[in-house]
Amino acid sequence: MPYSPGETLLDVLRNRAGITSVKNGCQPQGQCGCCLALIDGNAKVTCAMPAEKAEGKEIVTLEGLTAEQREQTAQAFVAAAGLQCGFCIPGLALRANHLLHKNPTPTRDEIARAIDVHLCRCTGYVKIIDAIELLGRARRGEAELAPVEDGGVGTSLRRYRGSELTLGTRPYVDDMRREGMLHGAVVLSAHAKAEVLAIDGSAAESLPGVVRVLTAADVPGERYYGLIEQDWPGLIAVGEQTRCVGDVIAVVVADDPVVARQAVELVEVSYRPLTPAVDAEQAQLPGAPQVHPGRSNTLSCSKIVRGDVDQALAKSAHRVKERFVTQRIEHLFLEPESALADVLSDGRLRLYTQGQGIFDDRRQVAAFLGIDEELLEVELVPNGGAFGGKEDMSIQAHAALIAHLLQRPAKVTLSREESIRMHPKRHPITMDYEVGCDEKGRLTAVKAVMIGDTGAYASVGAKVLERAAGHGTGPYRVDNVSIEATAVYTNNPPCGAMRGFGANQAHFAMESCLDMLAEKVGIDPWQIRWDNALEVGDTFSTGQVLDKSVGIKKTLEAIKPHYDRAKLANKAVGLACGLKNTGIGNGAKEWGKARLVVERDGMISLYNGYTEMGQGLLTVLTQFAAEVSGVPAWRFVPKVDSTFALGCGQTTGSRATLFGGRAVVSAAEKLKAALDSGMQLADLAGQVFAADVLIDDTTPLGAAAARIKTHTSFGYATQLCVLDADGRIERFVAAHDVGRAVNPDLCVGQIQGSIHMGLGYALTEALDCEQGMPVSFKLREIGVLRARDMPEVEVLLIEEHEPEGPFGAKGVGEIGLVPTAGAVGNALYAFDGVRRTRLPMKDSPAGQAMSVGRRPKQG
Repeated sequence: MPYSPGETLLDVLRNRAGITSVKNGCQPQGQCGCCLALIDGNAKVTCAMPAEKAEGKEIVTLEGLTAEQREQTAQAFVAAAGLQCGFCIPGLALRANHLLHKNPTPTRDEIARAIDVHLCRCTGYVKIIDAIELLGRARRGEAELAPVEDGGVGTSLRRYRGSELTLGTRPYVDDMRREGMLHGAVVLSAHAKAEVLAIDGSAAESLPGVVRVLTAADVPGERYYGLIEQDWPGLIAVGEQTRCVGDVIAVVVADDPVVARQAVELVEVSYRPLTPAVDAEQAQLPGAPQVHPGRSNTLSCSKIVRGDVDQALAKSAHRVKERFVTQRIEHLFLEPESALADVLSDGRLRLYTQGQGIFDDRRQVAAFLGIDEELLEVELVPNGGAFGGKEDMSIQAHAALIAHLLQRPAKVTLSREESIRMHPKRHPITMDYEVGCDEKGRLTAVKAVMIGDTGAYASVGAKVLERAAGHGTGPYRVDNVSIEATAVYTNNPPCGAMRGFGANQAHFAMESCLDMLAEKVGIDPWQIRWDNALEVGDTFSTGQVLDKSVGIKKTLEAIKPHYDRAKLANKAVGLACGLKNTGIGNGAKEWGKARLVVERDGMISLYNGYTEMGQGLLTVLTQFAAEVSGVPAWRFVPKVDSTFALGCGQTTGSRATLFGGRAVVSAAEKLKAALDSGMQLADLAGQVFAADVLIDDTTPLGAAAARIKTHTSFGYATQLCVLDADGRIERFVAAHDVGRAVNPDLCVGQIQGSIHMGLGYALTEALDCEQGMPVSFKLREIGVLRARDMPEVEVLLIEEHEPEGPFGAKGVGEIGLVPTAGAVGNALYAFDGVRRTRLPMKDSPAGQAMSVGRRPKQG
């Protein structure tokens, strides 16, 4: 098969042979395992292998397994709920077959070590190992593979399109091809802050295969976009300043993706480097470099004041005062950003996006192109992970610009390094806490000042710091509260939404303070939490009186036997509690929108406005529809596109199940009424059953309202970290109030994956930057945990009915890692007496035991 110089084996397999089970997650690092193939019988990553080195070798991908092997593999992963977004799974599925061929009866530890080269950001590996175990048992005739094919609320219905995801046959955006498609590659800024003096694309345009080099001058519409503030330029113009190293200077367009990337190196950009603002505290000082010319570096300041904090602290029997510092975190979703724009026969464009809000994408891209929104169709291609990192636009506008100007289909896909440089991260926040209690350990006051580095662009940084403030007292009753949370622009990579959305940072500080106070009072850490835990009728930190579904004490009760047993065994243990809002709230108008369309073939299209990104949304919405209508689940075909005006905003705030589910329930009730009237599905062909649910009863933070309701609902959790004799994490137990477990297997998987992310946050993960540039783009150095690093995890589901949720459900996508770092920090203190106040805790015994998160020493 012909190939060009510089191509990897992965390039040849994907771009020349059209094999899409091998995915590009990190080329050329070879550190995620998504591109695995069997080369002369050996399992090898293909993204780091030059194509010429594979000459004459036998190469087997997942497509090359027998039909029986493929079917068994898919059924095992689906039955064990061993996948979420699915991007990493084809590589793991091939690894499973290779392992079982060599070792038909592997232990769980042997499986974990065998998949060490593979990275999964969603599952926490527990259910992947379950799936490989199950596949082995099935091949030995010891187990049947029987995924749940039908069912409503409360059943572990098989994941929608789970078999296709396992085998790599359900395409992601970068798997999609079009006749005559152009490929774009971006030129990113070499400096976090610099004036662009000139852009010369002539050398790039002279390279054979290059069609054009686009710059800011080619944008026909509004060049600046953003979810809240319109402060993010899609392309930096000559004469303007760059704000971060993720800024796009130019887009090279070519007939071939390899040529496009080669041409990027030929684009010459002249800069005048300027001094960047890289420290959030210093960026607020007079005379600090301005990130946005003519605008203050202070993006927002959120305040909560209740009672008299200073007087309450002065009268407290015990006080603790400490500074806590958390780090910048890379989402590291396995699928890098990719967008494809197609030119339709009538001249309109159709954009295929992996974004978390397709209608926000549509609005911003149409403005960028200077066209009416009706001239742009948008369709979601369920993505390979997001965790908040795909709320903001990345390269959707650039792909659409190419298609719009050149009237040919166009795709732009980022490399892993480009992805890390461009998309928003988790906020690093510095928090000064002072917390008081009485002589019995009852909390009297919380005073906190938080400063968050929101990076170069607003994104949703103001809301993240608002949420950190609102969650600043944790799930506890506190009468006197003073919290101030400020979001500050810097020239670091932008920060925005990431799983937990500010609550993680605040809980690490608050849960540490709880243990510090318990020690001063002389009571057990479990007891101080029980004595202060919120109950129905109590007032949350924002002033909201909680009138329903407060499950924190039930989670404490559930964890107590595990806590007591570990202490009796003389284990070092750490507890932490948490809560996380479901729904954005704080005065926002929120929607759930759904359309059920009965098709002529008897199937029912299920449209909604929220994004599937591995959390299982399309599966649980199907379960709601089946439960209410009585129609089998297999008849529903979930879709997310702009066929109907179903704009609900971003899939964020753990709200998609809550609000999207309510809309689906309402639409399904209308379908059921039609069926109950004696009509058959065939009689209803072409009919649309619609439901729009508006939630507009929440109040802004700090509002002087007679009734304060900052959020629709809250999830609650208590987590227990148990260390072994060497200070390594031995076991982790998580009790979670989920309202109603719509799909128990998927629910448990979400929490296991959250804990995996939370343990990395606590111990190993950080995206350090120097002068605004990340110091490493290597996956192992960024610190996401591997399978061998994960302890035993047990999840306890608590169902505290939520009256405002569909069938009592509430969101679980974020709460799973809100308490995790606090539990780990408290366990480590119990182990060695060192109170760690800075994340990640790499210096700890638990951190040192992990296989990732360390950079080689220089020299």
